[in-house]
Order: sequence, then C-alpha cells, then structure tokens
Amino acid sequence: MKILYSPASPYSNKVRMAAHHVGLAAESVLTDTNANPPELIESNPLGKIPTLIAADGQAIYDSRAIMHFIDREAKGKLYPKSPTKRTKVEIFEALCDGICDSLLAIVYEKRFHPPEKVHQPWIDRQWEKVERGLDYLNANLPKTSGKLNAGHFALAAMLRYIELRFAGEWQNGRPQLEKWPAKFEKHFPDYSKFKA
Repeated sequence: MKILYSPASPYSNKVRMAAHHVGLAAESVLTDTNANPPELIESNPLGKIPTLIAADGQAIYDSRAIMHFIDREAKGKLYPKSPTKRTKVEIFEALCDGICDSLLAIVYEKRFHPPEKVHQPWIDRQWEKVERGLDYLNANLPKTSGKLNAGHFALAAMLRYIELRFAGEWQNGRPQLEKWPAKFEKHFPDYSKFKA
C-alpha cells in the first residue's frame, strides 16, 4: 500500500497521520505533481495528491475518500459509530479542509500570477473565510484525548499548513487554537514527523 504525497500538502499530511495512527502499513511516496509522474497519472486522472494505492492496486483519491478507506481498514478507528457524532466529526473535518482550500487559493493566486495580475479582492475574500473558520475553531475545539478521530488529524494538518505559509498571521485573538497543537502532540507524539 502506498500514499503518493507532498510534504507541504495539508491533505497529504492528514491522511498520512491518520494511517500512521491506526497502524495502517502504507509507504509514503514523495510525488511531484508538476512532473506528471506516470504512477500518479495512471492512478488518478486528476493528477492530484494525496492518492492512496491499495494492496490490490485500487487507487483512492480525495483526502476524505482516503480517510473513509482508512477508517474501514482500521475497523472504525477514525470516525465515531454513532451517526450523530460521526456527522459532527465529518463536518469538522470539512471545515478544516475548507480552510485549507482557501489558504491554497491565496498561495496559488500569488504564486502563479505576476504581481500586477494578482487579484487582491479574491485574496481578501479567501482570507475572510479563513478568519471566520479559525474563529469558529478557536471557540469550538474538539476534546483531545487518546481517542483521536479524523477531525483531529484535519485540524492538525491545517494548523501545520497555515503556520508554514502564513506564520504569525493567524494567531491573534485565538489563544485556544494556538495552544492546541501542543495538546494534540501529547496524544500523537509523532506530529513533528509530518511537516514540510
């Protein structure tokens, strides 16, 4: 089993941490999406990471599809069995992934356009979404205990990414969120291994 990934990708880090946590034997394969490597393109027509290639050769892509696959392989270790609690975790994961979507939109807008073509109103709109999401998370952090779920890994990956790309720009007024990674690391000591 393999996970094609990039170390800077928050979605890659989410699934790699989750696989590691549940003990799923999956080799992490560093993948440059810009090079259109055959293993990625033949497995995922979108050419996106993460892509998980299962032992039988089946390719699973989109980080949430991969998380559900890992959950099934691990007999329900990532999502609660109660439908109500599971939905809550799935929504929390979607929020963290959505913040990452907006952060990446900002990064790509600046990276792929010359300065005179960068559309600042688009960046501002994305940052508004980020700020609303962060404020919500700061006020509604999940309980962090030994029983980690998909939402915890999504949050951990998002915070690692925002610190990588927007260091010092997100913490103000969010003390609970700023302290959360240290709490998470007590229950997932390998957190430091999953960074760019």
